[in-house]
Amino acid sequence: MMSPHKLLGLLCVLGDAVLTVCAGSIPLNISALFNNKAFGTYPGEASFDTLGQSYPPPRTEYTPYYTSSTTGIVYSFPGYTGSRSPDNIVCAGQTITIPEHVADQIFSVSFLLSGDVEFATVQGNATFAYSDGSTSSYELRSLDWFSWLTLNKGEVVFPFRFTPAGVNWNTSHVFERAAPLLPGKTLRTITLPDVGGPGAPRMHIFAVSLWGGADERIAVQAVRPTQKWFEAGEQVVEVTVNNPGLECVAGSGVRVTIDGEGFGTTRPGKLKRLCPGDQKVVKIGVRGASRGVVDVSVAVEGEVGRQVTRFPGVEIGLTEWTPELDNLARHEAPDWFDGAKFGIFIHWGVYAVTGWGNSTPHESYAEWFWWYSTHHPQADPSDFYDYRLRTYGLDWAYDDTFPHFTASQFDPKEWVDLFADAGAQYFVITSKHHDGFAIFDTGATSNRSSLHYGPRRDLLRELFDAAATYQPSLRRGTYFSLPEWYNPDFGPYGFDQLPAESVPGTNSWPGVPAHNPYTGAIEPYTGHVPVDDFIADVMLPQMQILATDYETDIMWCDIGAANATAIFAAEWWNATRAADRQVAINSRCGLAQAADFDTPEYATFASAQARKWESNMGMDPYSYGYNAATPAGAYMNASTLVRTLVDVVAKNGNLLLDIGPRADGTIVQAEVDSLREAGRWIRAHGEAIFNTTYWFVQSEVLGDGLDVRFTHTDDAFYMLFLDRPVVEDGVVRVPAPIPILKGDEVSLLAVDGGRNLAWDVGSQGDQKELKIKVEDAQLDKDEFCWVFKVKYA
Repeated sequence: MMSPHKLLGLLCVLGDAVLTVCAGSIPLNISALFNNKAFGTYPGEASFDTLGQSYPPPRTEYTPYYTSSTTGIVYSFPGYTGSRSPDNIVCAGQTITIPEHVADQIFSVSFLLSGDVEFATVQGNATFAYSDGSTSSYELRSLDWFSWLTLNKGEVVFPFRFTPAGVNWNTSHVFERAAPLLPGKTLRTITLPDVGGPGAPRMHIFAVSLWGGADERIAVQAVRPTQKWFEAGEQVVEVTVNNPGLECVAGSGVRVTIDGEGFGTTRPGKLKRLCPGDQKVVKIGVRGASRGVVDVSVAVEGEVGRQVTRFPGVEIGLTEWTPELDNLARHEAPDWFDGAKFGIFIHWGVYAVTGWGNSTPHESYAEWFWWYSTHHPQADPSDFYDYRLRTYGLDWAYDDTFPHFTASQFDPKEWVDLFADAGAQYFVITSKHHDGFAIFDTGATSNRSSLHYGPRRDLLRELFDAAATYQPSLRRGTYFSLPEWYNPDFGPYGFDQLPAESVPGTNSWPGVPAHNPYTGAIEPYTGHVPVDDFIADVMLPQMQILATDYETDIMWCDIGAANATAIFAAEWWNATRAADRQVAINSRCGLAQAADFDTPEYATFASAQARKWESNMGMDPYSYGYNAATPAGAYMNASTLVRTLVDVVAKNGNLLLDIGPRADGTIVQAEVDSLREAGRWIRAHGEAIFNTTYWFVQSEVLGDGLDVRFTHTDDAFYMLFLDRPVVEDGVVRVPAPIPILKGDEVSLLAVDGGRNLAWDVGSQGDQKELKIKVEDAQLDKDEFCWVFKVKYA
């Protein structure tokens, strides 16, 4: 057999029964460990999750080998194996032995995996054992294999799932994770996590693939044409570059270009520093198109000499968007969104008039006041029912809030100045929540808006205009609820999130008029304009208004059930490309293929996720809308804000932090004060946050008194201490293989006298350790998070 690292750029070459080598990938045959059946051809044939549910078979072109659209890794992926044969592993600490003839050539290990319980994330450590007796570990984490409303987008997307007796036409998913290995060592075994238990989510492994390194300091793993661009018509092509050698790429670094029939490089990619075991994605600009798939050559030139790697079957060119799902799936979050890192979320509507959600530990979302108060007792743990009765009486209706939603103190310039002072790079405001009340001009689709009731003003226009005038660098986004709880025209599409028979407190969007919870009288739906079809006549036109008339940069949907997202996305993306604008859609517009980024609520991860994600959470402990029951001391303080932002950014996320203004447009002073206090730190240390990326080698050092995160750019590396560094013997220690070399400058960022700190690299056993000479008096000059910067020579 040919050595795997000699197969870069070649097609698959069949090997022995243990593995197959494909263009640098070494797919492992793990079928001997299969103990679960995930794929079926009809309802009930397989029981992936112990509940009689299963995936449909993968597409025929995905089997028996699947090539990742993201990483270029090739997997042995058998898919459907017949009615009785298993096709995946339920993790329980199994050990995979690495064939000896490839064990000394491995750079990374990649997995196709999923969890099997809805709404649950499953995680556990995979352990890698080396021939010298050492080990390393990596947190394998997977989202749930299906979810509804807030959609996940896996590496492999299936159009539906089988239930025990039928088909659920919401998508199901398999995810991908890539684990780095210790450089210069020979991998012997992989031990899978031992997770799960009665009632707990289980982790399933479908495939494991090694990436065979080379002796060189530079090895190209993948070429990925995107549909992003630098300048109009200049396509971004991403090239994944690894260092499987034993020395760093440094100095002037390398220049990366790509060439093929019909196109050429107009903007070479640059890579200044890449040390052993690390991986970076280099962005290249090209013009032209390949007219179908062609062979391409990636040239890497610089201190490593000149290396050329060839890849077959690559298609280059910016193409028209259509409503076809495979077409939409090529869209992704633009680079400006990835670099922005920090946004402000604003929940503001007539629910600010009621402004109540109880208080911790009984708090619920205040913006759900109408729904909770009409779903007692089955779905009202905070007792909105009693509060509504005590406060407003028997005959009060939700729409009685309209006259009290005055916006009388709303100062849009003051708002956008606050966002900028906080260090935010974008904001997203609720243009319409589930109650159907809009703060923008909805045209002929509805009169249920702030233009017709309450302030009788176009509040969204005022805020967007203020941002464009006073803070033009702020990107502007719109939250938009696809359904409306009680709009009678939504009735044909109304739904319960979970089966109401077994979960009587399930969230629901019924699409029928609300009833007064005390008298049974039908509550009005003020401003309603009857239409023939809610999706065609309300939802889609309102999204188009936000996209065209208001030129939103982010369509931040919520509650993605029945929708027209495919039509909307294709039209919007074609129009914005023509206007040289790059925009984004979140994961809640009802179409997994059109989701540019994930949107977990009140969540952080323990390790980086390669797919872009955005954690949204409130400064209020557990409400997005204004909650008068929250005491000032319960709001997120500046220290927590900074720590949360740093942790999220180090793991490839953005933080969308919510505030809930009052009905008059004023913002809680505790939120204002913390935003401005945190903003002073964020702006002073912004180079370690904005336009950075996560470190492939590791996301954090946690334990032994250390709580450290890492970010980097092409010119520098940052170590962010979430706790004040401890000085011992005059130095601060960082036990990690920091990519630092002789001639580099270390500084304590944003601290007077913090430049040109002395440093040294030592080791404790196999663990490298950076020691930085610093004094406590210097650390006294900062707060919240202490950032050491390595500026590459």
